[in-house]
Amino acid sequence: MRNALLTVLVAVLMQFPVQPLNAANLIADISLSSQTMVVRQYGIVMYRWKVSTARKGYVTPRGSWKAKWLSRYHRSSKYDDAPMPYAVFFKGGYAVHATYDIKRLGRPASHGCVRLHPNNAAEFFALTRQHGLANTRIVITR
Repeated sequence: MRNALLTVLVAVLMQFPVQPLNAANLIADISLSSQTMVVRQYGIVMYRWKVSTARKGYVTPRGSWKAKWLSRYHRSSKYDDAPMPYAVFFKGGYAVHATYDIKRLGRPASHGCVRLHPNNAAEFFALTRQHGLANTRIVITR
């Protein structure tokens, strides 16, 4: 009887996916080659957005980082006080943030940050706040 109960319990528990403790709940996969960002919540694709990353002469770093800090009304201290609304910082001065130069989305145009349409940046900012910095991962690939 005890073995049968244990078998049933194991079978029931195997129906629920287990997420590792160090895994992020929210992942932003950014492709430099396609200039897109795919947002996944708990492994499910929620959004696909056009982005702009570094133009010629600048670099968007490749790698994987946890979100570090948020700034709703950020302005660049490096590039003439340029607006960087809904900024989600992930590596030093690099952030995913809104741009008002939406006609350039889908091709390289930035100084290195990942630019999004303002509506999409606001959504990503809110999702990052909801999931928490430690549970948000930004992954940038070629």
